Amino acid sequence: MMNRANRSRRRQSGFSLVAALFLIVVIGALAAFAVRIGSGQQQTVNLGLLGARALAAADSGIEWGAFRALNGGSCVASTALALTEGGLNGFTVVVGCGSTTHTEGTATVTVYRFDALAQAGTYGTPDFVSRRVYATFTSTP
Repeated sequence: MMNRANRSRRRQSGFSLVAALFLIVVIGALAAFAVRIGSGQQQTVNLGLLGARALAAADSGIEWGAFRALNGGSCVASTALALTEGGLNGFTVVVGCGSTTHTEGTATVTVYRFDALAQAGTYGTPDFVSRRVYATFTSTP
């Protein structure tokens, strides 16, 4: 009778080992999934921030070009700017300008069209970002 009881205990002790291994594998898989989701969300936030910075850099290029054109009458076909201050450090902005002159009554109005392309990073890498902005300004008669 004692022999039967020992055999029964041996069979039951192996079952708890299988259950423990199953729990370890499931918890490990859940932890890996959580890490993967967390890193994906972090990458999304980083790309959103880089996109906002690139848009600000392109807007800065438009403002720089408009200031030069409206205050100095200088409309250069293409000018490259390397931004080095604050959050825009590392961005390169290429500002293009085109102008046309129109006569309205006795006044002559110049219409300036600006194109600014802001880029940072190397194309094909995860940290590359690029934004293009267009704007039109007119001189006052």
